Amino acid sequence: MTLFLYATTVLIWGLTWFAISLQLGTVPVEQSIAYRFALASFTLFAALVILRKRLRLPRRAHFRLLGQGICLFSLNFICFYFATDKIPSGLVSVVFSLATILNVVNNRLFFKKPVSMKAVLGGLLGLGGLTLLLVPTLQTEGSEAAEIAMGLLLAFCGTYCFSLGNMIGKWNAANKVEPATGNAYAMFYGTVLLVCFAGLRDQPFTIDFSVDYIGALLYLAIPGSVIGFTTYLSLVGRIGPEKAAYTTVLFPVIALAVSTLFEGYIWNMTATAGLFIVMTGNIIVFSPAGFLAGKLRPSPRSAHAESRE
Repeated sequence: MTLFLYATTVLIWGLTWFAISLQLGTVPVEQSIAYRFALASFTLFAALVILRKRLRLPRRAHFRLLGQGICLFSLNFICFYFATDKIPSGLVSVVFSLATILNVVNNRLFFKKPVSMKAVLGGLLGLGGLTLLLVPTLQTEGSEAAEIAMGLLLAFCGTYCFSLGNMIGKWNAANKVEPATGNAYAMFYGTVLLVCFAGLRDQPFTIDFSVDYIGALLYLAIPGSVIGFTTYLSLVGRIGPEKAAYTTVLFPVIALAVSTLFEGYIWNMTATAGLFIVMTGNIIVFSPAGFLAGKLRPSPRSAHAESRE
């Protein structure tokens, strides 16, 4: 079941970044996100009612789910949508892969879990590889360079919000909140916050009825949100946020492939090496305990041979 949850999350979320790019343009960002999570929340609540699942939760759980709505279903996506308007969607997904490292850091901050040497080494490799991967995009000047820098900053802020949402998801799992039920409420709270944000910007609500926009909306709401977040938070409950975030290592490959086909992202040796290093760093973070020590420590057979010499 864990493997199925991994594969489903990677495939669905690998395609969401391009779908986000299809929603940019005529409709204000916060409105597009509000439509997405309003539809997703309604779908989840309808499914829970049909399946006769228990919807009542303790008051304390609702406070945590409000935080989850802020971190996973509103503020982070405002950052991601604005970032995708400035840099290719595939690159946003690569920045998002840093969630693996941020989850390790936040686990230390909030749950006092020790940080291993492999996490430090993997994190340094991830940051170095990300820098190489972004070099082709950063080779610009003037206002375009400023736009790219802002896009990268927004993508990172969105990723950190996502990591904070993972920590709340861990608390929810420990308190027996079912992922589907928790997501339904959190998406509803996120939608309310997005509508309030749209009201503060004083922009009339509008919608684009083009095939691209509606198709992207349906994909992002149902597979991308209802299914994707349910499978991902199920992983968080099963194996913890650090290992669940390993999915973010894999779907940038899908996202960059789509970005290459439809957004004109150009590969070179530097970018290819950067992607390889990012993935290597994240693999090290989630390698079995003692993996690095086993690699660095001489095997008993070789040590015995050396002693005989």
